[in-house]
Amino acid sequence: TNSLTVAWRLFKSLSEEQQRYEKQLIFEHPAFVKLCQQLLRDARRMTRGDLVFSLHALVNLGVPQNTLLVQTLARVCQEKLNHLDNRCISVLATTVAGMDKDKNVSALQAGLQLLVEQRISSIRDIFILQNLMKCLGKNAPVFLKKKLEMAVVREIDGLTFPNALRMFLALAAMNYCSLPILNPCSKKIQENVHDVPFRQLILILEACHALQYRNVKLLSALADYVNSTAYLWDKRQIILFLSACETLGFQPTELLDVFAEKVTEDPDFLNLKNLLIVLRVYSRLNHVPRVQKHLFFETLHSCLNKCLPQISNTELLKAVYSLGILGYLPHHALDELLQKDSKGELILSGDLKEQNTVMLRCVKTCMELDSPSFTKPAFVLTENLSSLLSFNLRKAQEALIELLGDENMFRQNVRLPYRYHIDFEIRMDSDRKKVLPIAATDDHPDSRVQRLAFLFAPVSAFCLGTTHPQGKLAMKKRHLNKLGYHVILIQNKKFQEMKNEDAVEFLKRKIYSEDGFSFPEATVQDNN
Repeated sequence: TNSLTVAWRLFKSLSEEQQRYEKQLIFEHPAFVKLCQQLLRDARRMTRGDLVFSLHALVNLGVPQNTLLVQTLARVCQEKLNHLDNRCISVLATTVAGMDKDKNVSALQAGLQLLVEQRISSIRDIFILQNLMKCLGKNAPVFLKKKLEMAVVREIDGLTFPNALRMFLALAAMNYCSLPILNPCSKKIQENVHDVPFRQLILILEACHALQYRNVKLLSALADYVNSTAYLWDKRQIILFLSACETLGFQPTELLDVFAEKVTEDPDFLNLKNLLIVLRVYSRLNHVPRVQKHLFFETLHSCLNKCLPQISNTELLKAVYSLGILGYLPHHALDELLQKDSKGELILSGDLKEQNTVMLRCVKTCMELDSPSFTKPAFVLTENLSSLLSFNLRKAQEALIELLGDENMFRQNVRLPYRYHIDFEIRMDSDRKKVLPIAATDDHPDSRVQRLAFLFAPVSAFCLGTTHPQGKLAMKKRHLNKLGYHVILIQNKKFQEMKNEDAVEFLKRKIYSEDGFSFPEATVQDNN
């Protein structure tokens, strides 16, 4: 056992390439074969500590799980389970968590679960508790997850930074979002963010996504750390970090600006895979760099042109779509895309068909509305979709009736050209002092009439913790501006939480205040 444990400790400190070489040497060494044979003979006579540590070392050294040796040790562990102390249970739980499911492993996991249920009140060590959480995983019954949570909360005051990091990831392994544990862990991670290895940064972001844990302070601390040490990281590492942020809908503004500068300075590292990730991140987060924005998008456009000979149809569509969302039309790639469309090569069968159809329609809308030659139409053809309003817009409807006095003063559920839809439309005089009846402005169209479009969007349509719209919503807002609408974006969840009188006052400010109007944001379309 000591020999195997020492071998494992030495082995895990090596690089991945060294590990592959050393593993081959270990497995081919005659002494290792004898050692394994002796283990197999003595398995049932070993002490409980030697038994679990031997299994742990063998599994981590990469001895195949289907070998007689590993299966025998797993079976003996199962037989001696009730005699294991808490430390041995912790080591065994860690081992089982890293093994593939088979008959013996499933039996071990079930036995560990029963044992944990019996002993949970006597386990005071957070390190042991987090190992058990990882082992029991997502399939543990809810009552046991709650018991483990209570046991951890009981000991939370003594939480150290390494344990906070491991506990955060253990909750993700168990797929259990426990705020009484996550919040103290997050605070500890924020305090020690400079000690978090890069791989752990990514795992934390992935855990936040898996647990649907949206802690803006934690994410901001991680992003600020990566931004302040950006010169230390490989560009591919920053891409991984930004991609994980994008999955959460979190916009690390300063880091995105810094990375945009790195791209313009040295774009050669952008292969097709990385280029597609960068385009996806910036378009979904609706991020246009504050400086050298044109140079940044021209650089991406140039990289895309270099990739055209090797790019697949779907990848080309995604790339052009991402740039289109940001208001940039990559002409060369666009020409190639339209050629493929004319040959019917873009609309695939199966799951991708609908997705590709939507993206292609969006690209064609961008081509028309974001073109420099497009002028605001004097009249926009609209129609009411239905008098029936979705439940989550009833409060807004009632507030508008109370504010404006009559349903005839606004339209609801309005469909516009290009398949756009707005929740409510209000028309005002040119000075924005008076709301005009809908019927009167329909009968006597006047170009001086101001059109207001209300969009009540879910929180998920905005970047996390902000009112900054994500890509699709920002594009819709830009295009409605082009069609002559002043767009008022409202986070519906916050609106629903308002008292009725506050909701009326809120809409009043949005309608009559100049600040309530949303004008076109900075995009890169003027470069086309």
